[in-house]
Amino acid sequence: MKAACISLFAAALLGQTLHAQQTNRTQETNGTMNHPYVGLWATSDGRIRHELLPNGRYVEARGARERAYQGRYEVTGNHIDYWDDTGFTADGTFIDGVLHHAGMVLHRRQGAAAR
Repeated sequence: MKAACISLFAAALLGQTLHAQQTNRTQETNGTMNHPYVGLWATSDGRIRHELLPNGRYVEARGARERAYQGRYEVTGNHIDYWDDTGFTADGTFIDGVLHHAGMVLHRRQGAAAR
């Protein structure tokens, strides 16, 4: 009887832990709205612009091409992973408020990259 109660308690605890982990993943994926990195990031010359949208999507503008690339992104700590809609993948790192991505340095800007 005691072993059965311990097993039931362990199963319930495991279920709560798995539910909490799933909830956190869902909030991370869907709740990026409050993430400090959401917004517009651009190279110093403004040629490359990444708009990190609150819904976990991004739009990359290059020069006059306002929607050169788009897809989804995910931030873990100070690391960002990109999955372009065409299947291309890339990543970057935020260091001291600056985004380092594919040999480029992007700084936070005001406004929208592409609409």
